[in-house]
This record gives sequence, structure tokens and C-alpha cells, in this order.
Amino acid sequence: MTPHAKFTAAMTAVPLVAILRGLPSTDAVEVGRALVAQGLTIIEVPLNSPQPLTSIEALAAALPDAFVGAGTVLTPQQVRDVHAAGGRLIVSPHFNAEVVQTALRLGLVCLPGVMTPSEAFAALAAGADALKLFPAEIITPAAVKALRAVLPGDALLLPVGGITPASMDAYRAAGASGFGLGSALYRPGMAAADVARQAAVFVRAWRRIGA
Repeated sequence: MTPHAKFTAAMTAVPLVAILRGLPSTDAVEVGRALVAQGLTIIEVPLNSPQPLTSIEALAAALPDAFVGAGTVLTPQQVRDVHAAGGRLIVSPHFNAEVVQTALRLGLVCLPGVMTPSEAFAALAAGADALKLFPAEIITPAAVKALRAVLPGDALLLPVGGITPASMDAYRAAGASGFGLGSALYRPGMAAADVARQAAVFVRAWRRIGA
């Protein structure tokens, strides 16, 4: 299965991206297994985490059913590094056309960060697979609804930043396709069992509102 087909399947099942910022590489596989056991199979390790490429390599090898990649990807060289480590997902806090194009040339899935209609249309024109709406703390459900009204109907919109199970309803009603989950799901030092419990809460919330 190609990375794009695998991403589509994961988004169809549970379109929630687990953002493991600060993940120690020694905890990567245990935390990853806890997420996958609860149905969260899209896993992002931000590059400003400790030894992120080591974590990505370990997760990709241990969890073949998961879709693993990196966040906070800022440069084309970082895209190449993630690819070499076995990552297949590139997530950025911003839109950089070179980052998107490098990811596409390597066959990777790319989710650039956008906040405005201009950024969103430019990212889609560059070939982005989905749009990370960031930071969601200032991109309200009303703003998502406005974006949804003008963007192509099949554009995937994922609010990221401060998302909780309680806040998902309003964003989903406004047209969000899924979410990136950060500190409400995982914080450095959390035991895998605690991560699993948080993941289960998010998955239940999605299944309640996702139809």
C-alpha cells in the first residue's frame, strides 16, 4: 500500500493525529503501541523532540500498521531525513512550498500548517494532502466554517492546537475533517497506560461526532 493510500485508510478509520512532542526515544514503541491499541494509528513525532529520527525509525519498524512521521518539519533537508528514517508523514507549522514539493517527490504525505485562505489555497495548489489549521486556539469553529465554504469540498481540514474531546464537537460541525491532538493526549513523562486512557477518550469522542 502506498503512503497516500495508507493515509487515506487511516483518515477514514479514525482521523486523529497523535502528536508526541517531547517523546523520549526510549518510550517511543511502548507509547506507540498504546495508541494503536486504542485505534489511533497516525503518529507524529515533532522534530524538536529528543532524538526524533530514532523514535520515528523505531515506531515505523515496530508498528507496521501505523502511519508514522514527523512534525515541525521546516526544511527540505528535514523531509529527506524523515524519509530516510522510515517516516511517511510530513507535518509543518507553516506552509513552505519547497517542503511540500520535496515530500511529494519522495512519495510522502504532507500536511502544511495554514491559517488564512491565501495560505490554504497556496498549500493545496502545491500538492498538500491535507491542511493543518494552526493554531486552533485562534482559528475558531466559525473560521473553519468560513474556510470550508470557499475551499474545495474534498480538502481535508485538521485543526491543531489546544484540541480537547469537549472542543471537537463545534469544530466537526463547522467542517473539520479530523484533528491533531497534542498535550491533551500526550505529555513527556506520561506512562503508556495513561496515554492509552487519553487516546480512548478521544476515539470515543470522534466516534460520537464523526459521522
